Amino acid sequence: MPQECPFNLNAKTQFKERINVHAPAPQILIQRMAEIHLEGVTALYNEPAVCRQVLQMPYQSIEVWRKRLAASTERHVKLVALNGNEVIGSIGLEQYSRSRQSHVGAIGMGVASAWQSKGIGSKLLATALDIADNWMNLRRVELTVYVDNEAAQGLYRKFGFETEGRLRNYAVRDGLFVDALSMARLR
Repeated sequence: MPQECPFNLNAKTQFKERINVHAPAPQILIQRMAEIHLEGVTALYNEPAVCRQVLQMPYQSIEVWRKRLAASTERHVKLVALNGNEVIGSIGLEQYSRSRQSHVGAIGMGVASAWQSKGIGSKLLATALDIADNWMNLRRVELTVYVDNEAAQGLYRKFGFETEGRLRNYAVRDGLFVDALSMARLR
């Protein structure tokens, strides 16, 4: 018995619509950063669009990330977002070590430009905040974000972060001093 063609050959947009309708959603996993992820993390933060929005220097080597991973303790959690084996995002949560600030942690994160605005930042941030709240018992989580990174600011506000102040000439980017916002979430 001949098989019926699944496409309506008379429709002008049948192929595009058919493919888009049935494309499976990617399965994104959040894992603790490990040696196996270092090449992907290095590539992530060396991506020009990502490097512009974080405080990492461009063109970092895998050795820099290897040292950071080796320095991780239970007070410094590093997570990655994976699409299959591809690192598409990362977040670090560091609990302050000083006794009088042990209730405070800081977050830094990055998401590959091709995966921005697709929920990856939300997954990473939700996971890090779960650890902060339920495993580290942090009362305050803080971060800095460039003033022109409105998408990230919106993400942080969605999770209860509020702007506490503007840090003028906070960092050098593209040869210019740029401002950042100090944001925090208290519980």
